[in-house]
Amino acid sequence: MAKIVGLPVEGLDCANCAAKIEDALVRAGLEEARVSFATRQIYLPADQVDLAQQVIDSVDKGVTIVRSAAALAEGTATAGIRAADADEEGEAEEGRMAWSELVAAGVLFLVGTLFHSQLHNTPFALAEYGIMLVAYFLVGRRVVAYAIRNAVKGQFFDENFLMTIATLGAIAIHELPEAVAVMLFYAVGEYFQNRAVDRNRRSIRALLAVRPDHANVRRNGRVERVSPEAVAVGEEIVVFPGERVPLDGELVQGSTFVDTSALTGESRPRRVQEGDTVLAGSVNTSSMITLRVIRPFGESSIARIMKLVEEAASRKAPTERLITRFARYYTPVVVFSALALAVIPPLILPGASFAEWVHRALVLLVISCPCALVISVPLSYFSGLGAASRRGVLIKGGNYLDALARLDTVVWDKTGTLTQGVFRVTEVTAYNGFTREQVLELAAHGEAFSRHPIAASIREAYGRPVREDLVSDYEEFAGRGVRVRVGDVPVVLGSVQWLRQEGIPCEEAAGAVGTVVLVAAGGKLAGRIVIRDEPKTEATGAIRDLRALGVRRQVMLTGDDRSVAEHVVQTLGLDQVQANLLPEQKVAEVERIVQERAGHDRGTLAFVGDGINDAPVLTRADVGVAMGALGSDAAIEAADVVIMDDNPARLADAVRVARRTRRIVWENIGFALGVKLLVMLLAAVGMANMWAAVFADVGVSLLAILNASRLLWPAYPASNAGSRSEREVRAAA
Repeated sequence: MAKIVGLPVEGLDCANCAAKIEDALVRAGLEEARVSFATRQIYLPADQVDLAQQVIDSVDKGVTIVRSAAALAEGTATAGIRAADADEEGEAEEGRMAWSELVAAGVLFLVGTLFHSQLHNTPFALAEYGIMLVAYFLVGRRVVAYAIRNAVKGQFFDENFLMTIATLGAIAIHELPEAVAVMLFYAVGEYFQNRAVDRNRRSIRALLAVRPDHANVRRNGRVERVSPEAVAVGEEIVVFPGERVPLDGELVQGSTFVDTSALTGESRPRRVQEGDTVLAGSVNTSSMITLRVIRPFGESSIARIMKLVEEAASRKAPTERLITRFARYYTPVVVFSALALAVIPPLILPGASFAEWVHRALVLLVISCPCALVISVPLSYFSGLGAASRRGVLIKGGNYLDALARLDTVVWDKTGTLTQGVFRVTEVTAYNGFTREQVLELAAHGEAFSRHPIAASIREAYGRPVREDLVSDYEEFAGRGVRVRVGDVPVVLGSVQWLRQEGIPCEEAAGAVGTVVLVAAGGKLAGRIVIRDEPKTEATGAIRDLRALGVRRQVMLTGDDRSVAEHVVQTLGLDQVQANLLPEQKVAEVERIVQERAGHDRGTLAFVGDGINDAPVLTRADVGVAMGALGSDAAIEAADVVIMDDNPARLADAVRVARRTRRIVWENIGFALGVKLLVMLLAAVGMANMWAAVFADVGVSLLAILNASRLLWPAYPASNAGSRSEREVRAAA
């Protein structure tokens, strides 16, 4: 399957047009194609660009896909957004010209209005026509041109065509001031609407402006400035104070403070020293450092973040799809209603004049465009995604914002999610003639190839180099343990259940509190290692915040020992725990919880985890939430939401953003439909003129866009380890 790319689109100046183009693409068989007016981009498979352009030409020849070679190569919208950024200066110049035309048309309109009062005087009437038509041309020529172009293609339910018919009708009944005023008001509204959309677009692009543009790589004894994509894994790069880290790397020389706010939402700089991992996108704030690159740019943290944020724009929420379908039928219904209003009353009502009822019908035509809905709803979701990103939470689409807004059950993983994921050996007990040192040596060699945090803690407790040449026949069984040969000795490591399954007696080793790893050598129990992992400091506050937000049930699933799991549950105040679970048993347990909720709850279920073993259950949940900083790539790919700083309290932040987004979406829907319906009724009884109609169209669109923009304003601070009171949490929600 071809990769999905995001490419900029030129000439896309109407939200309703974007919806029509997307509808045409889907009906033509390009089911994966998505058109975003918020970013002025099209998302589609790379091998379907030519076909997509042909379909677009059949709908609107003025809309063109900009074929960015960089975007096609990267397979993401990153290059597309950079190309769009390059056009910002041109957009600013176009905005200045549009403002000049608006001012000139406004002056001509005022002068023409003075002549309108002297219609009985022929010279004044001619002067009025001359002045008003010039003003009409200045602000309406593009609308008329689009209308003619669309009419030739048989598209009569277009905003431009409807505005043109309405204003030309006003001119025909000798209402020039009204015709010019409507077009002028419409143009002013469009101007401010475009500025508001551009402002939102720049705010979203600012989230993606963290892409480093160069790397200082050390080659042949000197430092060269190259593109981050040109640096190979293992090379050393130098990052000077004030520079953005271009690639993920291990600090090999120096120490400094790095600002990770672009990645995690954390405002305080973090100290890093030799041996620490520094992520791409961080800003070096104090000292020069040298990093050894550990991932190519395409797999770095910042590239992953950009990819997730950009692709989120193409995933539509159910409400967005509903509004798109509604708009498809709404405009024709209003147009035919206007036609009926112009024709039927004069035929059946005594004394009714065609001129009066045609005027009322023209008012309805102006109202008929659904742009207020078609632009404000997607823009609200896009702004919500941006607001969550600023708090270090990446949500992969508007559909997951909707799901988070209805969250009522959270299933937590334990290790690395609610606990620190930093294990420490607290006890080593030897049996059957083995010594403590022998137990640690066997365990460290047995865990030589494991990447699990428990294995790392055992190797750290051993404290000496592990001889990998002594290790053979290594087999790791997820959730159970390890079977391996160390030298000539067969070794089994794992839980009590695993050793029993292997036929090794181990009753005397049961009963310890903590994560227990039993070590058997030569078919008999050699020792017991007890490891502990403490809860994260933010976990208690995270669970309390979610409960205050109305999340009724919080469950923990873990493969760890029950005694350890119950200790964590009691400490954090969770409702339920299931321990000693294998990965497939976690999926089954989530299935069971889903079945329990069936028919009773309308809310959604989220699973929060961080490990590769969590990928299947992340996929099964209504909302899969992955810890991004420590989490595995498999978990992040499978998840719908990624928490970039591993702080569980960010989930409550995401729920607040989601609920605020949903509230603003429905505010905009109710406001737009309410105002349009009111003005329609007033127009039908002759109590609304075209000024009111233009407000119901462009004015409502502008107000809805400004309302959507509120999502990008900080309404409340991000979570601080859940330190706020329950009342404050409820107020923020």
